[in-house]
Amino acid sequence: MRGQWFIDGTWQPLEEEESNLIEQEHLSCFRGQRIQESFEMDVSKSIDGKDAVHSFKLSRNHVDWHNMDEVYIYSDATTSKIARTVTQKLGFSKASSSGTRLHRGYVEEASLEDKPSQTTHIVFVVHGIGQKMDQGRIIKNTAMMREAARKIEERHFSNHATHVEFLPVEWRSKLTLDGDTVDSITPDKVRGLRDMLNSSAMDIMYYTSPLYRDELVKGLQQELNRLYSLFCSRNPDFEEKGGKVSIVSHSLGCVITYDIMTGWNPVRFYEQLMEKEDELPDEEWMSYEERHLLDELYITKRRLREIEERLNGLKASSMTQIPALKFKVENFFCMGSPLAVFLALRGIRPGNTGSQDHILPREICNRLLNIFHPTDPVAYRLEPLILKHYSNISPVQIHWYNTSNPLPYEHMKPCFLHPCKESTSIAENEGISTIPSPVTSPVLPRRHYGESITNIGKASILGAASIGKGLGGMLFSRFGRSSTAQPSETPKDSMEDEKKPVASPPTTTVATQTLPHSSSGFLDSALELDHRIDFELREGLVESRYWSAVTSHTAYWSSLDVALFLLTFMYKHEHDNNAKPDLDPI
Repeated sequence: MRGQWFIDGTWQPLEEEESNLIEQEHLSCFRGQRIQESFEMDVSKSIDGKDAVHSFKLSRNHVDWHNMDEVYIYSDATTSKIARTVTQKLGFSKASSSGTRLHRGYVEEASLEDKPSQTTHIVFVVHGIGQKMDQGRIIKNTAMMREAARKIEERHFSNHATHVEFLPVEWRSKLTLDGDTVDSITPDKVRGLRDMLNSSAMDIMYYTSPLYRDELVKGLQQELNRLYSLFCSRNPDFEEKGGKVSIVSHSLGCVITYDIMTGWNPVRFYEQLMEKEDELPDEEWMSYEERHLLDELYITKRRLREIEERLNGLKASSMTQIPALKFKVENFFCMGSPLAVFLALRGIRPGNTGSQDHILPREICNRLLNIFHPTDPVAYRLEPLILKHYSNISPVQIHWYNTSNPLPYEHMKPCFLHPCKESTSIAENEGISTIPSPVTSPVLPRRHYGESITNIGKASILGAASIGKGLGGMLFSRFGRSSTAQPSETPKDSMEDEKKPVASPPTTTVATQTLPHSSSGFLDSALELDHRIDFELREGLVESRYWSAVTSHTAYWSSLDVALFLLTFMYKHEHDNNAKPDLDPI
């Protein structure tokens, strides 16, 4: 952000709106006077006994000028006023007791070279529910994501001369919605819990309401366009040099962002459903006259729709349609997203082609990526909505940020979650050699923390399960992923078979659809998606799944794994055009 007035000690800039107001007031009082030329100020100089020569009221604070260089800001909160009164009665001055000194200008003079590298990619970070309960949370979350991205940039992308900037999009606080109607009908018992639900989960009900849905959509749309225009006005070279824009959305924000990009409208969807119902009248127990009248009514409605379509076509040709967003979305990252559930309830069903266009056309967004933690209760997969058999295909596991020479994501082959689902009977001695491996991606060395317990913990769990049906069996039933897995005979065997598939019990037949795959256990390339969409974070080795289910939905912001994943795809276009870096980030 741009800074003009700074807080003493921390040198953090004031909010821009307040800073501009203070600057105007300062110039109106002291314009023409000579200021101190050196930035080496005596910040500890006492002003006890000095009265303010000028005071200025802000919305939540007020500012006192004791002279041109001594400016203090005070909070007008009730607790601050009480503390200020008490300390002044004890003999302390107003400034020394509760004031915060401000400085006009930074502690060091600015230079042209003191600036970050050129920003070629901006990322709008969109929040989900709960912002009314904790206003400004998305700003803190974006700051955590930005800090994680800086660490990853220094480590993996330091040879790039460009820069990726993360910008928070806070769209909830400006909405009016029902005002305080919901609060007025809320009972007083367990009020804290009810207020928390009203401030968080109520956003979902607002979005499903035909009365308030458009207000939420327009609120986010206008904020995205406002921030983009503001950024371009301050960075005029961004559009000229082909700067790219990506969106990272969390939770409900994914659904709202998707609807803005695609222009989905529930009213139009309802009209389409009604048209389909009209085309299929129920002719059972219908007289000849009723059937004849219904046929005439159907023909009339069809003729009416044709006229309406022609009229709408003439209107559309006479006016240019303004796109919802002022920019083209390069990448749309969904984190902890329930978007798949909303699409399924809207009637989206799997198709026959592996193209992303089935749910989000490439002309609207170049790449759709769905990031989720395996225990996030709000997150759902998108790939089975494109090709149904991908419900039995493992999502791609996101690389650990400290992994050396990771396999590029586009080189990972789809692998079966439950490879034993074949319409054949497999003997125990044949199973190990014929059943494909269920791992998602190549298993990393066991010393790496953060890997999936399915990959590196299964061998030890199987070994414990072979001891008996006691504790080992409990662990296996709790943590084992495959319900048809057969434990190994000895712990030694389990260690040797760590990278081998797990055999199903003998003479077990599962009647399911057989999917063509090679002997290596990978999906036939003819049935693959154009590119993968679902990406799964790795579970911690000692992570409790029950506790993780509570915390995982908000754990994306500070994750270095997520930061590396985001930057990998944002720097991809530069990596394709430039020389290959030391570490392949793709």
